Amino acid sequence: MIYQITAVLAVHGEIMAELVDIHGNPLRQSILREPQTAKLSALYKEYANHPVKGLTPAKMARILLDAEKGNLQAQSELFQDMEERDAHLFAEMNKRNRAPLTLNRAIEPPANATPAEKADTDYLKEVLEDQNGIPNLILGLQKGIGHGFAAIEIEWELVGKNWLPKEFHERPQSWFQLNPNNQNELRIRKEGVPEGLPLAPFGWIIHRPQAVSGYYLARSGLYRVLAWPFLFKNYAITDLAEMLEIYGLPLRIGKYPPGTTDAEKATLLRAVTGLGHSAAGIIPQSMIIEFEQAAQGTSDPFLAMQKWADASISKAILGGTLTSQTDGGSGAYALGKVHGDMLHDLLESDASQLGDTFTNQLLWYVLALNRPGQNNIRRLPKYVFDTKLTEDIEKLAKSVPVLVDYGLKISTNWLYEKTGIPEPTEGEEILKKSVDAQPSGMFSAQQPKNTAALTIISPVAQGQQPLDKANDSLDPDLINAEMVKLLQPVFDAFNELGDKATADDFYDILADTYPNMDASELRELIARAIFASKVWGRLNG
Repeated sequence: MIYQITAVLAVHGEIMAELVDIHGNPLRQSILREPQTAKLSALYKEYANHPVKGLTPAKMARILLDAEKGNLQAQSELFQDMEERDAHLFAEMNKRNRAPLTLNRAIEPPANATPAEKADTDYLKEVLEDQNGIPNLILGLQKGIGHGFAAIEIEWELVGKNWLPKEFHERPQSWFQLNPNNQNELRIRKEGVPEGLPLAPFGWIIHRPQAVSGYYLARSGLYRVLAWPFLFKNYAITDLAEMLEIYGLPLRIGKYPPGTTDAEKATLLRAVTGLGHSAAGIIPQSMIIEFEQAAQGTSDPFLAMQKWADASISKAILGGTLTSQTDGGSGAYALGKVHGDMLHDLLESDASQLGDTFTNQLLWYVLALNRPGQNNIRRLPKYVFDTKLTEDIEKLAKSVPVLVDYGLKISTNWLYEKTGIPEPTEGEEILKKSVDAQPSGMFSAQQPKNTAALTIISPVAQGQQPLDKANDSLDPDLINAEMVKLLQPVFDAFNELGDKATADDFYDILADTYPNMDASELRELIARAIFASKVWGRLNG
């Protein structure tokens, strides 16, 4: 339902902004001060009927058909029982429901935003980015995937001059029904009101994900697809439990003579039954208990039905089975990769629909109530979930330089996006590659080697720059010459050993040579540099 701002009144705080819905009904602060369900105490006292008890194909078909006629209560309670009783179904739905919680979330301005739209975006970030209960709100809305809809009631509070959400209350789907005159309009049930009550303006966040395509709300829940595999699996597990209860036990047959009374027959039956558990019992002498061949059977048919049902559930919820289990067959890794990509496609779809619900309801509500006259439903800031997959940084590091060498022009913005590394802001400390000339070869003074080091580059104070330039004025050839002179005996001794030289040989040579090294001239150069920097620091500190 879309609401339109018509006037700003703010008369003694009673009507802060006159908002009317498509039916012309105005919103007043009294509606915001108390949730709609606060006056529907009968709903809080209801107990679930648990329709899964004694569930048969005929009963399930009746429940699903009643939901299409507007009565959602039995269907919603059935769906809750399914999730509670089937661990596999619960685990798979839990994966999908919680997946959006792993994504980064942000409020972004619309494309080509005007200054007013940017101001609206900044306002929403300020009041909603630290809003309590957003993770629980996401989980509550995600339950709409199974039921076809999720209803979250907003409890508002006045903070200063702003109406902001205080809490988000998840309401059971069994509290709702469909409008008899519109099978796509959700209403809240009330005793004595057959058509139900319209949902209060600005009081609800209604999420209707398209997990199952179609127009009718009652048939849009994923649990309708899962109901039949659940039912057949339930039959198989029940039969398996009964088989295991008597498996291996001999068939006991009690025989009684003609003229036996009903009381004596009951005694014989209790004795035959008790032999299966306590292996002891008493009967009249005239009666006989015979033991036939032990009960035979196998669990394979029941487990096959369970396996089929679990696979069907996984396919319906996650798009495949290899993200849940594998039989270890060939190609399991490759197929699992494909199914993992499919799961990401579902995550993108769920996140996109969640973002639309947040944008068109939560963001719109807060803007309409607190900043009327500036916002347009078609130009709202957007609530965005980041579902982008980052590339393998190691592979990019190898391939990008090659592509650049071939003349391909690559944008740095594209590279930041692909790696998932945020672009640094102005003045932010960054890592930078520095190149130092050092001897290498095996240890040859004639073959310098460039080695990269990570250096933190931060904004430099104005007075520091001349000192940094002074360091640049030092003659690098002079320093390198002193280093070569210092280490030349080590190089000569090591190169004399040839290709058979080892690291241990190098350590021995270094230990023998170190006492005779003359570093006096190098120390003099370093001492002068340190002295100059200290004097500069005192003069400019």
